[in-house]
Amino acid sequence: MTSSANSFELLRSMTLSGLVQEEILRGIKTGELTVGAKLNEIDLAERLRISRSPVREAFRALEEAGLVRLEKNRGVFIRDLSDEEAAELYEVRAGMDEMAGRLLAPRVTEEQVGELRALVTQLETSSISGGVNNYFPLNIAFHDRLVEMTGNSMLLGLYRQVVNRMHLLRRRGFSISGSSAASHAEHRIILDALATRNADATARAMRQHVESGFQRALAAHHQEESAAQAQA
Repeated sequence: MTSSANSFELLRSMTLSGLVQEEILRGIKTGELTVGAKLNEIDLAERLRISRSPVREAFRALEEAGLVRLEKNRGVFIRDLSDEEAAELYEVRAGMDEMAGRLLAPRVTEEQVGELRALVTQLETSSISGGVNNYFPLNIAFHDRLVEMTGNSMLLGLYRQVVNRMHLLRRRGFSISGSSAASHAEHRIILDALATRNADATARAMRQHVESGFQRALAAHHQEESAAQAQA
């Protein structure tokens, strides 16, 4: 095989591996793949109509990204995160959101503020009419757009890596009554600070929103653990 042919096969394999990763990420985001779920190499290859090699490459990449665990002679499973790992992720996310708020506030346009307000309105409506499954994609889109609007591609790339791991916690913090309402109120505070172009207030509001989200998530997790122990 020539050098160019080798390069083509490598590129094709990388592209197919990326396709598999996106499919698994989609499953995690939608809740189709829950913590502890076993991934079937043959099933994925057949469903996507590809060979098994890119699937194995995708598994290795997702393991490095902290999304799956590979167990010898057992297979590949969607990872769970310990309370300590969750705390670290939220801590990093809080710092990124704070930075995004500080970068965005001085340069945000009226059009962008309007776009964000429309997203928040959709969020509030979806949490009432559509429940968690509609709320999560819109919430992800809102926060992703906030970071994207900074124009800092490095920050956006790192932010998305962290958020991908946080999808493993996707339902924590939304099983407690009032958590969505609290989140909506915090979104409005962020938007009000952005509208005044106040970098300090925006950065503070964005950090506090993530920190409050962690407290809600932790409370929900402990509540679930207590309920499970009571039933045991």
